[in-house]
Amino acid sequence: MDTTIDLATRVGQALKAKNLLLATAESCTGGGIAHAITEIAGSSEWFDCGFVTYSNASKNELLDIPEAMIALHGAVSEEIAGAMAEGALANSSSDVAVSTTGIAGPGGAVPGKPVGTVCFGWKVGDKTYTERLVFSGDRQAVREQTVVHSLKGLLKLLAD
Repeated sequence: MDTTIDLATRVGQALKAKNLLLATAESCTGGGIAHAITEIAGSSEWFDCGFVTYSNASKNELLDIPEAMIALHGAVSEEIAGAMAEGALANSSSDVAVSTTGIAGPGGAVPGKPVGTVCFGWKVGDKTYTERLVFSGDRQAVREQTVVHSLKGLLKLLAD
């Protein structure tokens, strides 16, 4: 099984090989992806910055996501996850971005979005990719699975 450190190391190797910089835009993971990445010695060569945009206001102010878009789709949506990744690139010197927004629990579920719902965004070059998954487990388990899936998504896109 891949650990977050193993995955983050491989992400770093892929980014470095392509001379790319990474930015993160995190909500439900609260900086967990950036933490995993900066556990790797030398990550400053391929990691630019991380945005922890937990509130809707911070998504608007730091990532330029219109309030109306958040109101229309909800903060936990593929549309917002994609916009978060795009906003991270627009507000950094990065070439690649990953974003997460979700409901880690134990509360916060709404109709159609149970606890464990996480939306992901990845932006590589001029393409934005999104995905919605529902993880099981407690808050910590949901957040850990989200970090792992984010890193695996980056590896897949960097390999293409």
